[in-house]
Amino acid sequence: MKLAVIGGGSTYTPELVAGLAREADRLDLGALVLHDIDPERREIVGGLARRMLDAAGYRGTLEITDDLDRAVEGAGFVLIQLRVGGQTARLSDETFPLACGCIGQETTGAGGLAKALRTVPVVLEIAARVREIAADDAWIVDFTNPVGIVTRSLRDAGHRAVGLCNVAIGIQRLIARLVDVEPQRVLVDQVGLNHLTWVRAVRLDGRDILPELMADHGDALADQAGQPRAVLDELGVVPSYYLRYFYFHDEIVAEQRDGIPRAATVADIERQLLELYRDPTLTTKPKLLEQRGGAYYSEAATQLVASLSTGDGDVQVVDVRNNGTLDGLQDDDVIEVPARVESAGPVPLPQAPLAPELLGLVQHVAAYERLAANAATTGDRVVVHKALLAHPLIGQVPQADELVDSLLSSGAEHLAQFDRTALA
Repeated sequence: MKLAVIGGGSTYTPELVAGLAREADRLDLGALVLHDIDPERREIVGGLARRMLDAAGYRGTLEITDDLDRAVEGAGFVLIQLRVGGQTARLSDETFPLACGCIGQETTGAGGLAKALRTVPVVLEIAARVREIAADDAWIVDFTNPVGIVTRSLRDAGHRAVGLCNVAIGIQRLIARLVDVEPQRVLVDQVGLNHLTWVRAVRLDGRDILPELMADHGDALADQAGQPRAVLDELGVVPSYYLRYFYFHDEIVAEQRDGIPRAATVADIERQLLELYRDPTLTTKPKLLEQRGGAYYSEAATQLVASLSTGDGDVQVVDVRNNGTLDGLQDDDVIEVPARVESAGPVPLPQAPLAPELLGLVQHVAAYERLAANAATTGDRVVVHKALLAHPLIGQVPQADELVDSLLSSGAEHLAQFDRTALA
């Protein structure tokens, strides 16, 4: 198997390489290609990746390149983990909405929309080359945020793609520690949209233990969600961390106005990581990488690639078309649910209808995501405005008016799909 990683110069890459090296035999991995357009990152991250693979006894080949065609030609799997505009763009995403009293976040709200508008066209260009020159049955695995919108755009364009997030596997590992069992015995029934999910059941060897978990470990689950225990008790589910932006909007905005943006913290961590990666004696991922985010990404990615390759039917939480899985959503909406992963693709497990307090928010954000994907491909300023109006974190005309101007002007260099009038 040949596997290409687009955005291979990411500081996440050693996390992924560790997993690929550990599972190289099970994956039958013969060729790994790390692609990145940044020469410094290619050299630094690629060098560490080579040392890690050598130390692990990897018997395949490793290529590090800025040539996209060379990277994806003949690949059976293409993992996309890029960030258009880098941490500078992320800092903008996290700060410009605050002037309107809105959440500043890189995957949801106005910041998430700005990221989607920059990212979708680039990913679709990459996917077009994958369709042309990769293996006939190649899979695109998207880890690039906003995962739901990017995956939707890939599927809308007819690509063989699935989205991946590390939130579910992080909750699975926490629960496994809390009940002192192997993670493989725990199935987290996480349902919703990417970064807008709730855990409605936790099955240990097939038995739902969520009520027991809530009773015995509710405080730990609440800490993971970044929300008060009372929210979990009332809803009877475990919301993802990202629900705090919806449930505690004004409080979070106040914190963001007074605090240091996450982008600034991450940029500092990345500088330190790249310095560590330069060390020619380093052959393992440094502990500092845990502070970067993306915990268990390597396990999630390798499990998904292995199951798509072998069709073993393993159940994993992924981002796929709805196709009737969740009542109240369109078939072409992209949802995040447990799915049985077969060689032909993930098949979502049947799901009971969402409770009204969950469904209403999901429908609201799904409508926004549909508009966001459309805006990213058409370059239509009016659709951008409609997307902002549809988003529950914005939803007001004065704010939408100001945010359209802010996000289109701040990201103009990465928004070639919009004409000069739209960007003015």
